Amino acid sequence: MTSAWVAELALGGVVLLGSTVQRMAGMGLALVAVPVLALLIGPAEGVALANCASGVISLLGLAGNWREVRPRAMVPLVLAAGCTVPSGVWVADRLPGPALLVGIGLLVTLAVLVVLAGARAAALRGTGGAVAAGAASGFMNSAAGVGGPALSLYAVNAGWTAREFLPNALFYGFVVNVFSVTAKGLPHLSGDGWTLAAAGIAGGAVIGGTLAGRVPERWARRVVLGIALAGGLSTLVKGVVSL
Repeated sequence: MTSAWVAELALGGVVLLGSTVQRMAGMGLALVAVPVLALLIGPAEGVALANCASGVISLLGLAGNWREVRPRAMVPLVLAAGCTVPSGVWVADRLPGPALLVGIGLLVTLAVLVVLAGARAAALRGTGGAVAAGAASGFMNSAAGVGGPALSLYAVNAGWTAREFLPNALFYGFVVNVFSVTAKGLPHLSGDGWTLAAAGIAGGAVIGGTLAGRVPERWARRVVLGIALAGGLSTLVKGVVSL
Protein backbone atom coordinates (compact mmCIF):
# COMPACT_ATOMS: atom_id res chain seq x y z
CA MET A 1 0.00 0.00 0.00
CA THR A 2 1.44 3.34 -1.04
CA SER A 3 1.90 6.27 1.31
CA ALA A 4 -0.76 8.19 -0.68
CA TRP A 5 -3.33 5.50 0.05
CA VAL A 6 -2.37 5.44 3.72
CA ALA A 7 -2.89 9.20 3.87
CA GLU A 8 -6.27 8.96 2.12
CA LEU A 9 -7.43 6.17 4.43
CA ALA A 10 -6.35 8.29 7.39
CA LEU A 11 -8.29 11.20 5.90
CA GLY A 12 -11.43 9.07 5.64
CA GLY A 13 -10.96 7.80 9.19
CA VAL A 14 -10.58 11.23 10.77
CA VAL A 15 -13.59 12.56 8.82
CA LEU A 16 -15.58 9.57 10.10
CA LEU A 17 -14.56 10.28 13.69
CA GLY A 18 -15.21 14.00 13.40
CA SER A 19 -18.58 13.49 11.67
CA THR A 20 -19.66 11.08 14.39
CA VAL A 21 -18.81 13.64 17.06
CA GLN A 22 -20.55 16.47 15.18
CA ARG A 23 -23.75 14.48 14.65
CA MET A 24 -23.78 13.33 18.25
CA ALA A 25 -22.94 16.62 19.99
CA GLY A 26 -23.72 19.36 17.46
CA MET A 27 -20.08 20.42 17.15
CA GLY A 28 -16.58 18.99 17.36
CA LEU A 29 -15.76 17.85 13.83
CA ALA A 30 -13.25 20.61 13.26
CA LEU A 31 -11.74 20.37 16.74
CA VAL A 32 -11.07 16.67 16.20
CA ALA A 33 -10.32 16.64 12.47
CA VAL A 34 -8.62 19.93 11.51
CA PRO A 35 -5.29 19.32 13.28
CA VAL A 36 -4.94 15.91 11.60
CA LEU A 37 -6.21 17.08 8.21
CA ALA A 38 -3.81 20.04 8.32
CA LEU A 39 -0.92 17.62 8.70
CA LEU A 40 -2.24 15.20 6.04
CA ILE A 41 -3.22 17.55 3.20
CA GLY A 42 -2.00 20.97 4.34
CA PRO A 43 -3.63 23.59 6.56
CA ALA A 44 -5.64 25.44 3.89
CA GLU A 45 -7.03 22.26 2.30
CA GLY A 46 -7.61 20.68 5.71
CA VAL A 47 -9.70 23.61 6.91
CA ALA A 48 -11.65 23.70 3.64
CA LEU A 49 -12.44 19.98 3.88
CA ALA A 50 -13.51 20.37 7.51
CA ASN A 51 -15.83 23.22 6.47
CA CYS A 52 -17.41 21.00 3.80
CA ALA A 53 -17.77 17.97 6.03
CA SER A 54 -19.11 19.96 8.96
CA GLY A 55 -21.70 21.69 6.77
CA VAL A 56 -22.94 18.40 5.28
CA ILE A 57 -23.10 16.49 8.57
CA SER A 58 -24.91 19.41 10.21
CA LEU A 59 -27.51 19.41 7.42
CA LEU A 60 -28.01 15.65 7.76
CA GLY A 61 -28.40 15.99 11.52
CA LEU A 62 -31.00 18.72 11.10
CA ALA A 63 -33.32 16.38 9.21
CA GLY A 64 -34.92 15.17 12.42
CA ASN A 65 -34.35 18.25 14.60
CA TRP A 66 -35.15 21.33 12.50
CA ARG A 67 -38.40 22.07 14.37
CA GLU A 68 -36.38 22.65 17.55
CA VAL A 69 -34.20 25.41 16.05
CA ARG A 70 -34.71 28.80 17.72
CA PRO A 71 -34.68 31.32 14.80
CA ARG A 72 -34.72 34.45 16.99
CA ALA A 73 -31.63 33.31 18.87
CA MET A 74 -29.83 32.18 15.73
CA VAL A 75 -30.34 35.26 13.51
CA PRO A 76 -27.79 37.53 15.27
CA LEU A 77 -25.30 34.66 15.53
CA VAL A 78 -25.37 33.76 11.83
CA LEU A 79 -25.49 37.38 10.62
CA ALA A 80 -22.45 38.29 12.71
CA ALA A 81 -20.62 35.17 11.50
CA GLY A 82 -21.39 36.05 7.89
CA CYS A 83 -19.76 39.45 8.37
CA THR A 84 -16.47 38.05 9.68
CA VAL A 85 -16.04 34.97 7.48
CA PRO A 86 -14.36 36.99 4.68
CA SER A 87 -11.77 38.40 7.09
CA GLY A 88 -10.88 34.90 8.25
CA VAL A 89 -10.42 33.77 4.65
CA TRP A 90 -8.30 36.87 3.92
CA VAL A 91 -5.98 36.20 6.87
CA ALA A 92 -5.61 32.48 6.10
CA ASP A 93 -4.84 33.15 2.43
CA ARG A 94 -1.96 35.46 3.33
CA LEU A 95 -0.23 33.29 5.90
CA PRO A 96 2.51 30.87 4.78
CA GLY A 97 1.89 27.19 5.50
CA PRO A 98 3.96 26.90 8.71
CA ALA A 99 2.48 30.09 10.15
CA LEU A 100 -1.03 28.85 9.37
CA LEU A 101 -0.22 25.58 11.14
CA VAL A 102 0.88 27.56 14.18
CA GLY A 103 -2.29 29.64 14.02
CA ILE A 104 -4.54 26.59 13.75
CA GLY A 105 -2.70 24.84 16.58
CA LEU A 106 -2.99 27.90 18.83
CA LEU A 107 -6.66 28.48 18.07
CA VAL A 108 -7.62 24.83 18.63
CA THR A 109 -5.60 24.60 21.85
CA LEU A 110 -6.92 27.88 23.26
CA ALA A 111 -10.49 27.04 22.23
CA VAL A 112 -10.32 23.71 24.06
CA LEU A 113 -8.87 25.30 27.19
CA VAL A 114 -11.53 28.04 27.23
CA VAL A 115 -14.34 25.50 26.80
CA LEU A 116 -12.85 23.32 29.55
CA ALA A 117 -12.78 26.36 31.83
CA GLY A 118 -16.46 27.00 31.09
CA ALA A 119 -15.89 30.74 30.90
CA ARG A 120 -18.88 32.83 31.92
CA ALA A 121 -19.31 36.54 31.28
CA ALA A 122 -22.20 38.96 31.14
CA ALA A 123 -20.87 40.18 27.78
CA LEU A 124 -21.72 36.78 26.26
CA ARG A 125 -25.44 37.04 27.08
CA GLY A 126 -28.32 38.53 25.12
CA THR A 127 -28.16 39.93 21.61
CA GLY A 128 -24.78 41.58 22.20
CA GLY A 129 -23.33 38.27 23.33
CA ALA A 130 -24.78 36.53 20.28
CA VAL A 131 -23.19 39.09 17.97
CA ALA A 132 -19.82 38.83 19.71
CA ALA A 133 -19.89 35.02 19.69
CA GLY A 134 -21.04 34.87 16.07
CA ALA A 135 -18.37 37.31 14.92
CA ALA A 136 -15.59 35.39 16.70
CA SER A 137 -16.95 32.07 15.47
CA GLY A 138 -17.23 33.18 11.83
CA PHE A 139 -13.64 34.40 11.76
CA MET A 140 -12.28 31.27 13.48
CA ASN A 141 -14.35 28.96 11.31
CA SER A 142 -13.14 30.35 7.99
CA ALA A 143 -9.54 30.84 9.13
CA ALA A 144 -9.01 27.62 11.08
CA GLY A 145 -12.23 25.61 10.88
CA VAL A 146 -12.98 25.92 14.60
CA GLY A 147 -16.11 28.01 14.98
CA GLY A 148 -17.86 25.73 17.48
CA PRO A 149 -16.22 26.77 20.77
CA ALA A 150 -17.44 30.38 20.50
CA LEU A 151 -20.98 29.11 19.96
CA SER A 152 -20.58 26.71 22.88
CA LEU A 153 -19.51 29.54 25.20
CA TYR A 154 -22.51 31.62 24.13
CA ALA A 155 -24.84 28.68 24.80
CA VAL A 156 -23.34 28.13 28.27
CA ASN A 157 -23.79 31.79 29.18
CA ALA A 158 -27.31 31.84 27.71
CA GLY A 159 -28.27 28.87 29.88
CA TRP A 160 -29.09 26.48 27.04
CA THR A 161 -29.54 22.83 27.93
CA ALA A 162 -27.76 20.10 25.96
CA ARG A 163 -31.09 19.27 24.29
CA GLU A 164 -31.53 22.88 23.17
CA PHE A 165 -27.92 23.16 22.02
CA LEU A 166 -27.86 20.23 19.58
CA PRO A 167 -30.40 21.36 16.91
CA ASN A 168 -29.32 25.00 17.10
CA ALA A 169 -25.64 24.08 16.83
CA LEU A 170 -26.39 21.88 13.81
CA PHE A 171 -28.31 24.73 12.16
CA TYR A 172 -25.51 27.18 12.90
CA GLY A 173 -22.88 24.72 11.70
CA PHE A 174 -24.67 24.29 8.38
CA VAL A 175 -25.10 28.02 7.74
CA VAL A 176 -21.64 29.23 8.81
CA ASN A 177 -19.93 26.48 6.83
CA VAL A 178 -21.93 27.38 3.73
CA PHE A 179 -20.59 30.91 4.21
CA SER A 180 -17.04 29.60 4.60
CA VAL A 181 -17.12 27.24 1.61
CA THR A 182 -18.68 29.94 -0.56
CA ALA A 183 -15.91 32.36 0.42
CA LYS A 184 -12.96 30.01 -0.12
CA GLY A 185 -14.16 27.27 -2.48
CA LEU A 186 -13.92 23.49 -2.29
CA PRO A 187 -10.72 21.69 -1.25
CA HIS A 188 -8.61 20.05 -3.94
CA LEU A 189 -8.79 16.29 -3.36
CA SER A 190 -8.30 13.26 -5.55
CA GLY A 191 -11.30 11.18 -6.59
CA ASP A 192 -10.42 8.58 -3.97
CA GLY A 193 -10.02 11.29 -1.36
CA TRP A 194 -13.52 12.63 -2.05
CA THR A 195 -14.95 9.10 -1.98
CA LEU A 196 -13.38 8.31 1.39
CA ALA A 197 -14.39 11.69 2.82
CA ALA A 198 -18.00 11.15 1.67
CA ALA A 199 -17.99 7.66 3.16
CA GLY A 200 -16.69 9.11 6.44
CA ILE A 201 -19.48 11.71 6.50
CA ALA A 202 -22.16 9.11 5.76
CA GLY A 203 -20.77 6.71 8.35
CA GLY A 204 -20.51 9.48 10.92
CA ALA A 205 -24.14 10.48 10.32
CA VAL A 206 -25.29 6.92 11.01
CA ILE A 207 -23.01 6.21 13.98
CA GLY A 208 -23.46 9.64 15.57
CA GLY A 209 -27.22 9.50 15.13
CA THR A 210 -27.28 6.10 16.81
CA LEU A 211 -25.11 7.22 19.71
CA ALA A 212 -26.86 10.59 20.24
CA GLY A 213 -28.53 10.54 23.63
CA ARG A 214 -27.00 7.17 24.58
CA VAL A 215 -23.43 8.20 25.39
CA PRO A 216 -23.13 10.20 28.65
CA GLU A 217 -22.53 13.84 27.67
CA ARG A 218 -19.76 14.41 30.21
CA TRP A 219 -17.79 11.36 29.06
CA ALA A 220 -18.17 12.20 25.36
CA ARG A 221 -17.18 15.82 25.98
CA ARG A 222 -13.99 14.83 27.76
CA VAL A 223 -12.96 12.43 25.00
CA VAL A 224 -13.61 14.99 22.25
CA LEU A 225 -11.76 17.78 24.03
CA GLY A 226 -8.86 15.46 24.89
CA ILE A 227 -8.45 14.44 21.25
CA ALA A 228 -8.75 18.05 20.14
CA LEU A 229 -6.18 19.26 22.65
CA ALA A 230 -3.68 16.60 21.58
CA GLY A 231 -4.25 17.49 17.92
CA GLY A 232 -3.95 21.21 18.54
CA LEU A 233 -0.68 20.83 20.40
CA SER A 234 0.82 18.50 17.78
CA THR A 235 -0.16 20.91 14.99
CA LEU A 236 1.34 23.81 16.91
CA VAL A 237 4.62 21.93 17.38
CA LYS A 238 4.70 20.92 13.69
CA GLY A 239 4.17 24.56 12.67
CA VAL A 240 6.85 25.89 15.01
CA VAL A 241 9.37 23.30 13.80
CA SER A 242 8.58 24.18 10.17
CA LEU A 243 9.05 27.93 10.60
